[in-house]
Parts: sequence; structure tokens; C-alpha cells
Amino acid sequence: MLSIFLVTFPFFALMLCGYVATRRAMLPLSAIPGLNSFVLYFALPCMLYRFGASTPISLLLDASLVAVYALGALIMVALSVLLTRRRRADGSRLDWSDAGFGALVAAFPNTGYMGVPLLVALLGAAAAGPAIVTIVIDLVLTSSLCIALSRLDSAQAHGAAIAGRRALKGVLMNPLPWAIGLGALSSATDLVLPKPILQTLGLLADASSPVALFTIGAVLARSRLSSTQRTPLANYLPLVLLKLLLHPLLIGLLGLAAIALGMPLAPFTLTVMVLVAALPSASNVAILAESFGADNGRIAAIILLSTVLAFFSFSAAVAWLHPGG
Repeated sequence: MLSIFLVTFPFFALMLCGYVATRRAMLPLSAIPGLNSFVLYFALPCMLYRFGASTPISLLLDASLVAVYALGALIMVALSVLLTRRRRADGSRLDWSDAGFGALVAAFPNTGYMGVPLLVALLGAAAAGPAIVTIVIDLVLTSSLCIALSRLDSAQAHGAAIAGRRALKGVLMNPLPWAIGLGALSSATDLVLPKPILQTLGLLADASSPVALFTIGAVLARSRLSSTQRTPLANYLPLVLLKLLLHPLLIGLLGLAAIALGMPLAPFTLTVMVLVAALPSASNVAILAESFGADNGRIAAIILLSTVLAFFSFSAAVAWLHPGG
């Protein structure tokens, strides 16, 4: 267990550095969008391209992985909506906007900014392939579905359909799926880029992990600073527990069922999928919730608490699934 903490500690420590720097005004709030842009449009795409290009195409097109992880995402969304849309004691219900983004924050792990480098550090470069496939599923399926659900309260006639198209447009404008796709194409065609370009990509890719982790902490601190009111613990703790405990358990059970049914899902791939599901909630959901008018304070609280608790729960999951790590 100590060896696992030695690997995971620097990742969480970098997030803490970003959080403290922002809370103490050492990092101006106006600088955070710039950090986000650097990670999203430059560093992280280069890292994902490099991993995609070095991963055999057969691992990137694993139908068993896609089926199990996608089914798990759909179940998580359904459970989260049922949990948050149930009638309260006063007869009221959470609106669809908050229910939709609550489902997204419960089903969408922080795989891009945190999971890929952390899993590679723990399990080796082979973990990158399954992890980046889950990113595509969450960007395309999970995000689009939850954003569409969040628009069901809209008075406009086809609010959900419009939201679905808006979510799809967001996916197409996101550089991460394109970087993964180009990496997969390079892997399939054995394309080798010229050395100066590879070195440039390598420098940006190497910068992605520390800057992304620092930025996560900064984004979480900004969300807390901008929140106008405290969110009661009872309003977000159940979704945190769903994310950190039920999500990895669900993926593990679905994976074992798939293997029992004869699907060619490798045990190592299943381990990576379970650990992806054990990651804390994706920090970019807070930005999405804010842009769609949902309760950003509640979403930020879920992300923050899941990130804090994941230092222990994720490490425990690694110790259980990968005791030799």
C-alpha cells in the first residue's frame, strides 16, 4: 500500500498546489482559463496522440471494452437520475438541469487530466489504450446524454434535441477525440512523424500531466470561491459515493459478467476500466454546468469531495486490484 501512495501522492499534491495557489490569490483567477486552454488544446492532445500512436490498433478498437464501459455509463446515469429526481419530503423534485449534470458528474471520471498519466505511472504504458477509449465514450455518449437530459425542463418544443445537437457540436470542437483518432490512425498505418515534430509533441506531452493536475486544483478552488452559498452535504454526498464506490464496482461486475459470457475482455483491460471508474469526477463538468445554468456550487462540491476522498479510495482500489504494484 505504501508503494501505491508513493505513486499517487505527487498527483494529488500537484492538485493541492493549484488549489492553495488559487485560494491564496498567488494564481490570479484570470490566469486559469489560459492554463485550461494550454492543457486542452496543446499539451493533453499531444499526450493522447503519443499514447494512441504507440498503442496497437486492436486495443483501441476493443468492442468488449466499449460495450462494458458504455453500458456501465448508461446505468450510472440512470441510477443518478433516479436518486436525484425522487420526491423530497416536501413533495418537490430536483429539476432536470441539476439532475442531468448530477448524473454527468457521477458517471464521468477525470480520465483525461488525471487518469491517463496516473494509470500509466501505476500500470505501465499498456494502460493508456483502454483509458483513452473510455475518454471517447464519456465525451461522446455520457456527456451528450446528460446534457440532453438537463434540457428536458426547457419550455422550448424540442429542448432535448437541441441540447443533443449542442452536445454533439461540443464533441466535434473538442480536440481530445481528434487527437485520439489521429493517434489511432498513426498506429494503424505505422506512420512515423519527422523527428523535430515528434520532439515538439514530446515536450508538450510531458508538460500535460503537471500542468493539468495543477489546473484541476485551480479550477476547484475557483468554483468554491465563486459559489455564493453553501451546499448541504446531503445534497451531494450520495453522488460522491456513487462515483467512488458504485461506479468501479459496477464496471467490475459487468466486466466479469462479460468474461463469463465468453466476450474477449482481457483481465488487464478490465483492471484499467475499474480504476478509471474509481477516479474522482471530471473537473470540466463544473464549467459545463455553469455554462448551462445548473447549480454549479453543488457540482463543484461533488468534484472537490470526490477528489479529496479519491486519494484514499483510489489507492485502496489499486491495492486490491494490483497488489503487486
